Amino acid sequence: MAEDYGWVPDGVDITVPDASRVYDYALGGVHNFTVDREFWHRAEEAFPGAALIARANRAFLGRAVRWLADAGVRQFLDIGSGIPTLGNVHEVAQEASPDARVMYVDIDPIAVQQSRGLLDGNPYAHVIEGDLRDPEGILYHPDVLRLIDFSEPVAVLTVAVLHFVPDAADPAGILKRLGESLVSGSYLVMSHAGPEVTPEGREAQERARKLYERTPTPVIIRGPEEIAALIGGDFELVPPGVASATDWHPDPDEADDPPQPTALVAVARKR
Repeated sequence: MAEDYGWVPDGVDITVPDASRVYDYALGGVHNFTVDREFWHRAEEAFPGAALIARANRAFLGRAVRWLADAGVRQFLDIGSGIPTLGNVHEVAQEASPDARVMYVDIDPIAVQQSRGLLDGNPYAHVIEGDLRDPEGILYHPDVLRLIDFSEPVAVLTVAVLHFVPDAADPAGILKRLGESLVSGSYLVMSHAGPEVTPEGREAQERARKLYERTPTPVIIRGPEEIAALIGGDFELVPPGVASATDWHPDPDEADDPPQPTALVAVARKR
């Protein structure tokens, strides 16, 4: 059956797979196209268990937001937020505190369009189109400044996005510029693709990585020390530091989930 493209914003290329749409499909979403679904099936074939990694990453996001809400954080800047799916940041944060403010940022017009529909009527959650590689364009955007008070603590979320930023784009410098806008007691949340731990796993991961090289967003694999270096000295890692998603403050209800060593995560507090 032919797909209906009437809802697609102008200028969106639907002939090549898009990372946010592929991730949406991996999590059971519906805002994706045949090209995204076919790409994901190839990635799963190359790297069995990829769906478990996607779900572990999403579960970490929910736990981290709940942890931050319990720590008193009431402002969230989610950069690379992706297409809305189950357990969105504003749903988790506003369950803990109804007046929690959430600003979503994504480079993909489809993610922004779908988020606007979801957030309609919510005065404490908004979305803008923006690029992590241009942090000032996000930090000084008028919609961001209307919602987020940078004189108070803010949690900046960079979940499953920095592994699409190559070293040449200076990801550490990007995070430093974001951190400079935050007051002490703010937080940085990150998840990132890490290296497999077995020879068989490394071979499978390399097959999947080569698939992503054919897309506009190749994946960069970084280890725990490299991820800690990206975070830099302006932040102090929250225990357990850089860890697998399944090991970061695990939920007892998720105790049976298999470990995912390639889904590396960290939460860090601004000094």
